[in-house]
Amino acid sequence: MNGVPLTKRQFDLLECLYENGSLTQRQLCQLTDQSLGNVNRLVKELSEAGLIKKGTITPAGVQALEPYRVKRAVFLAAGFGSRMMPITLNTPKPLVKVKGQRIIDSLLDACLAAGIDEIFIVRGYLPDQFDQLLAKYPMIHFLENPIYNESNNISSAMVVRYKLSNAYVFEADLLLSDPKLVKRYQYESNMLGIREERTDDWCVVVKDGVITEEKVGGQGKDIFRMIGISYWSDADGRKLSNDILKIYQTPGGKERFWEQVPLHYCKDNYVVKIRECTADEITEIDTFRELKEIDPTYDI
Repeated sequence: MNGVPLTKRQFDLLECLYENGSLTQRQLCQLTDQSLGNVNRLVKELSEAGLIKKGTITPAGVQALEPYRVKRAVFLAAGFGSRMMPITLNTPKPLVKVKGQRIIDSLLDACLAAGIDEIFIVRGYLPDQFDQLLAKYPMIHFLENPIYNESNNISSAMVVRYKLSNAYVFEADLLLSDPKLVKRYQYESNMLGIREERTDDWCVVVKDGVITEEKVGGQGKDIFRMIGISYWSDADGRKLSNDILKIYQTPGGKERFWEQVPLHYCKDNYVVKIRECTADEITEIDTFRELKEIDPTYDI
């Protein structure tokens, strides 16, 4: 659009065409959750600007998405995974195999499929075992967290805090069923969540698509169970590098979870959107019992 930033609705329509190919206006309505009137207006705007043609994104349209391209992926993988014992006694949790594939591979493969090849993994427990990943993923950069066993994951965020702009942040123990959850382009900072009527887990309260509160346990139509995948814009990533340090240095700061920085302690500095997903698309394996339910070969 001649250097003018896209609106969110323009971005959503272009990104949808990029992901899905040629679409009718009714299909665009369904996939972008916009009215037919809005889609009709957007198609006219973007066609006149040369960004789409006959229901297909043009090379100029792809170029218009480039300012929103995800630059890197950060994996927080330093923890011990005590709830997965005994399997984690000799293997870091992200490297545990589920049906023959390491848990972290589903995330790494999705990143590469989205064109994200600047990848950082923060490791701590049994760090040398992560070297096995280099045979398949030679682009990985490892960062070391020497105090993983005496702090919460904010210490891993401290190690990688200068890499959070235009970046996904992943908990490394998530089993991804739908690689399209990891998108090449993102418009704004967001976190994945699964809508729940009631949960005893960590969750967020959402109003008009914006996360307003983080807490443990909740119920109601605006509750989303937190999933450990988030994206941070350039501006928010730069703010995070300072705010993580500030909270880490406060009394008890080492005991915090890193996401409490933008969602609680410094929440006035951020507008974080919810990005809804389903339990069919991604699974968090917390315990050895859950591992056995997913992969019966461990139930011996």
